[in-house]
Amino acid sequence: MAAGKLITIEGIDGAGKSTLAARLAGVLTERGVRVQSLREPGGVRLSERIRDLVKDPSLTVGSRAEALLYAAARAELVHERLASALEHGIWVLLDRFVDSSLAYQGAGRGLGFDDVRAINLFATGGLTPDRTLLLRLAPGTGRSRQAARDAEPDRLEREGEPFFEAIAQAYEQLASAEPLRIRPIDAGRSPEQVLEQAVAEIEDLLPAPSA
Repeated sequence: MAAGKLITIEGIDGAGKSTLAARLAGVLTERGVRVQSLREPGGVRLSERIRDLVKDPSLTVGSRAEALLYAAARAELVHERLASALEHGIWVLLDRFVDSSLAYQGAGRGLGFDDVRAINLFATGGLTPDRTLLLRLAPGTGRSRQAARDAEPDRLEREGEPFFEAIAQAYEQLASAEPLRIRPIDAGRSPEQVLEQAVAEIEDLLPAPSA
């Protein structure tokens, strides 16, 4: 049995990651791929509990503690679900992974890429996505989209513009460093256009159509 593929979807808040994951899962299913969609932090009970902590606006969480909490949630997701799914030939669409920590905690919180990468290397056992779809969107546009949802902003969403500018710049650095893995997509286009490009960016990973 061929191993599954790990496809991660990255980008600032409001870029449309969840929407793309749902639509892409439908396309993959139509192509005969067994697929599972998960989110970070979350996906398993412990990780969902950690998600509640890191997003709670009533809590004060230091930058290092925040980075470690995200890594812990990620470690449990890999342990309980990701590794097994991939081993059994299931493709996993994952809303955020290590690149999020590099961007948000490494750049946004000023912890640096190296230290954040090191704790996540330990947390994931070195698991690396087969392909990462980076949804590019101006931070201001992302904030506007979030405001339109009329939902109470979580702890990270309450940060100011410099925080999100640093994150957007960090994603660009990561994409430049790994162009084969990280494929930028203009998230300002229509959902249909975003989906079309996303499929094109993973086409080389898909199994050949049956004769």
